[in-house]
Amino acid sequence: MQLLDETLGTLACSIPGATRIFRQYHLDFCCGGNLPLREAAAQRGLDGEAIAGELAALHSAQAGPDWRQASAGELIEYLLERFHERHRDQLPELIRLASRVEQVHGSKPGCPNGLAEHLWNMQQELESHMLKEEQVLFPMLQRGIRTPQTDGPISVMRYEHDQHGNALAQLAYLTDDITPPPHACNTWRALYRGLEELRDDLMQHIHLENNILFANAQQ
Repeated sequence: MQLLDETLGTLACSIPGATRIFRQYHLDFCCGGNLPLREAAAQRGLDGEAIAGELAALHSAQAGPDWRQASAGELIEYLLERFHERHRDQLPELIRLASRVEQVHGSKPGCPNGLAEHLWNMQQELESHMLKEEQVLFPMLQRGIRTPQTDGPISVMRYEHDQHGNALAQLAYLTDDITPPPHACNTWRALYRGLEELRDDLMQHIHLENNILFANAQQ
């Protein structure tokens, strides 16, 4: 099946809903978006043809905007409103909830001890990253400045995206892949629902920048 030979990043760009399927199977379409579906599935011991079949079923739906056809300015405006501001709202509350869970349940099995500190570090790194985009790279792209002037800033942003991917992997490690134990209280469960949303948002955020905004700027 031809879809098996397409990269995860290409499929995420071309098939609305593909990112949901990739998250379901824990396939990294943002930082690991250069891998063909066949290879990515094989690495995780998954049935690549079955996943390709699910993607093919979505192909005709074409729901949602096709950001490949949008201007850099339109996509940047969406990124700022949908993700930059959202991350700034998400992380302080998640840090507060994680601190509460660790204080109250730190001795219980499965408690994500160290999570609040990890989220605080993520917040600092993400804020620094977003400010660089907002103050340096995005204005360049909005003015129509392209390669080679933007190659340096884009390279830095891609590297930091990889670091964000590593931070998400550590988050999954601390939380049993964001799975609350049976004895988790409501605060604990609310924390994990928020972490799941943060992970989904950050992966989609990185995907749109790496595979569309930056790729278009470097063509």
